[in-house]
Amino acid sequence: MAVLERMREEMKRAVKEGDKERLSILRFALAALQNKEKELRRELKDEEAFQVLNSLIKKGKEASEQFRKGGREDLALKEEREVEVLQAFLPERVSQEELERMVEEAIQEVGAKGPKDLGKVMKLLMPRLAGRAEGKVVSDTVRKKLEGASPVQSSL
Repeated sequence: MAVLERMREEMKRAVKEGDKERLSILRFALAALQNKEKELRRELKDEEAFQVLNSLIKKGKEASEQFRKGGREDLALKEEREVEVLQAFLPERVSQEELERMVEEAIQEVGAKGPKDLGKVMKLLMPRLAGRAEGKVVSDTVRKKLEGASPVQSSL
């Protein structure tokens, strides 16, 4: 079932159960997804929906941190609840071991030789990992692997 369909079904369930907090979160996320559809003037693919949800999750985590720093534990908990609800719509996160294996395969596939090939590897990997890993984590893993793969310069 597509992400938008699942979200609409969960919204109906939240209405039936009288879960106003969850309903509010789902409406907010659905509005963000619909705005993205309007911007693109077409229906979202699941990968694109995952990007939007990941963006909302990232903002929620950052807001939670800021609220904690400001001594607003109540608002931090509210943001964390939003993140928790939204994460349920993402595919299962990839483990670090699985990510490293996928990075190595992608490096072999594109024939990457060093850090300058980071973009090629990322372009191949990100669609495969849509919603399953944060871009920064993937980028850092690829960078480390490519730096390890680069030949050591010998001094003459």
